[in-house]
Amino acid sequence: MESTSASPRRIAHLDMDAFFASVELLEHPELKGLPVVVGGRRASAVEAGAAFPKLKHYVGRGVATTATYEARAFGVRSGMGLMKAAALAPEAILLPAHFEAYSRVSRAFKAAVAELAPCIEDRGIDEIYIDLTEVPGESRELALRLKAAVREATGLTCSIGITPNKLLSKLASELQKPDGITLLGLDDIPSRIWPLRCSALNGIGPKATAKLEGLGIRTIGELAAADRTWLVEHFGRSYGAWLHEAAHGRDERPLTTFREPKSISRETTFERDLHPKQDRDALTRILLDLCERLAQDLGRKGYVAGCIGIKLRYEDFSTITRDHTLALPIANAEALRDAARTCLRRVPLDRKIRLLGLRAGALVKPCDAPFTTPEPQVVREPGLFDR
Repeated sequence: MESTSASPRRIAHLDMDAFFASVELLEHPELKGLPVVVGGRRASAVEAGAAFPKLKHYVGRGVATTATYEARAFGVRSGMGLMKAAALAPEAILLPAHFEAYSRVSRAFKAAVAELAPCIEDRGIDEIYIDLTEVPGESRELALRLKAAVREATGLTCSIGITPNKLLSKLASELQKPDGITLLGLDDIPSRIWPLRCSALNGIGPKATAKLEGLGIRTIGELAAADRTWLVEHFGRSYGAWLHEAAHGRDERPLTTFREPKSISRETTFERDLHPKQDRDALTRILLDLCERLAQDLGRKGYVAGCIGIKLRYEDFSTITRDHTLALPIANAEALRDAARTCLRRVPLDRKIRLLGLRAGALVKPCDAPFTTPEPQVVREPGLFDR
């Protein structure tokens, strides 16, 4: 049902609290209350006699996927290198990431929310927007019901912001984490929003923040006081106008209840640089594993791919990508392997590699794919990195 003038918009943003870490704590409840960091593909070292590895023993180039709030208190953040995190919180527990479990819990919390409010925009594995405009009940009551449904389905907590639009709701859900509820109206903007740093607004990244600070603008209130024309002069017509609107809490974007993915990818960063010749077998195993995982992703989401791409990042951090467009869409691991081999023939394999990725693009549903029986392919067994 569409909203009317008698029903002002009421948009919620639901954000799971420290999602990956919280899922891990379901498996290891004895770690609750302790600083825990999730990251890396495997534990690199374990103390003698210890049940869990300590972050101080980690050696490698992995990054923190997430951390519990106890670890965040030491300054550990998502995306931080694990070696740097170890310097901040050496006694923190390090757990490897288990993305299959995260996906399972993600589906569970979204299904629970859909039972109460079916108009949902999926924004990723741990967050959604919900249109509550036509859902009966007061906002706080609905937030409590949503939180209870999520907890019953997953055992986890979430934070919810409810405001007239997506922009404000995204911001509001961060204000009382973890396990919080924040309700804001347009009248609350001067007192609750304007004192915040500009970077609190989703859409103002580090570069824009630095430029704004260079111009003497640090808070959202100072941004709101800036002349629109002046902002356009400094940031361009589109982004300058958006900055002016966002600072005043204006956002008329509707919820996007379904979005076809453009691509699905898998990638991994190695614990040490691998050379295509000396470490050929190891690289082959890693790429075959990426093919298997990507095939599972395609099957679970119900897509076939018309284009396959690889990504290599070398030891000097330079990155190269190569794509291969297929005559017929594919989805199985064997076909992905053959397409990856075709891509690899077009890249230099004379330097050590630190990251390897595989991407499936030009996605279509099988029912929309060309129906043609492909010619049988001769399967060659040599390693993918053989020349």
